[in-house]
Amino acid sequence: MRHSPFLQKVSDEMMRRRYAKRTIETYIHWIRRFILFHQKRHPETMGDAEVEAFLDHLVL
Repeated sequence: MRHSPFLQKVSDEMMRRRYAKRTIETYIHWIRRFILFHQKRHPETMGDAEVEAFLDHLVL
């Protein structure tokens, strides 16, 4: 699967730190869902409020 440059950078860093392949896949999945939930905004532009909104969405 091809990732955005941001997701590829996250994946590469986790591989460098020797995370398990399945762990990387799971993290990328949830990061991608978070980004899509917020209309593809870059995570650097978001903070606690966006994380809380995403978690509330998952709970509800």
